[in-house]
Amino acid sequence: MTLMLLSLAGINVIAFFAFGWDKRRAETQQRRIPERTLLMLAFFGGALGALLGQQLFRHKTKKQPFGVLLLLCALANVAFGIFWLSPVIRAAIGL
Repeated sequence: MTLMLLSLAGINVIAFFAFGWDKRRAETQQRRIPERTLLMLAFFGGALGALLGQQLFRHKTKKQPFGVLLLLCALANVAFGIFWLSPVIRAAIGL
């Protein structure tokens, strides 16, 4: 459980700084982080960091469908968290 929490914290920190780095690169007209990479970071546990980075750095806040996809990643993270933390749900499906 501790390793899982550390992993989640790590991917959220990475997602947060990825948004900041991509914003900086956009401002200086350098090669950017692909949207797919940013969304993958969010989907695989870094949605909170991605959303915080998006808002703090004011990056990709109006870009669609990116914004919707990022919110879907956040919902997937919440659903996974509920599943993972709920012994009743895990027992019902045999885990």
